[in-house]
Amino acid sequence: MEIQKCLVKHGATKITTDYADQIPVGVTFCLLMSGSLVAFSLPVNYNGVLKSMSTDKKVPKRLVTQEQALKVSWRIIKDWVEAQLAIVEAQLAEMAEVFLPYAVTNNGKTLYQEIGSTGILLLE
Repeated sequence: MEIQKCLVKHGATKITTDYADQIPVGVTFCLLMSGSLVAFSLPVNYNGVLKSMSTDKKVPKRLVTQEQALKVSWRIIKDWVEAQLAIVEAQLAEMAEVFLPYAVTNNGKTLYQEIGSTGILLLE
């Protein structure tokens, strides 16, 4: 809910939570850009967080669970979104600009995934 409030405050028009096997694994939101709605998909990689937690000696073993990894993952995303929006509020960049790697392309992949899978570098 905190992520949704931040995104709406900064112009998001549609927001959905993405699920896999009844587990919330991401958030997708839309922004109006040049008269068109553009979707942005932010993944929540709780498996990566769980793996990191399992190798961190500071994390008690009782907290190395999928449930805790999900909580930590969503908190990381919230903090990251807030940091990106601070850049927007400081007028250092536009909202779509800071989230551009997560823009969803015509084939359903994010721009970052598209570049990674095709090997095409836009700077060539």
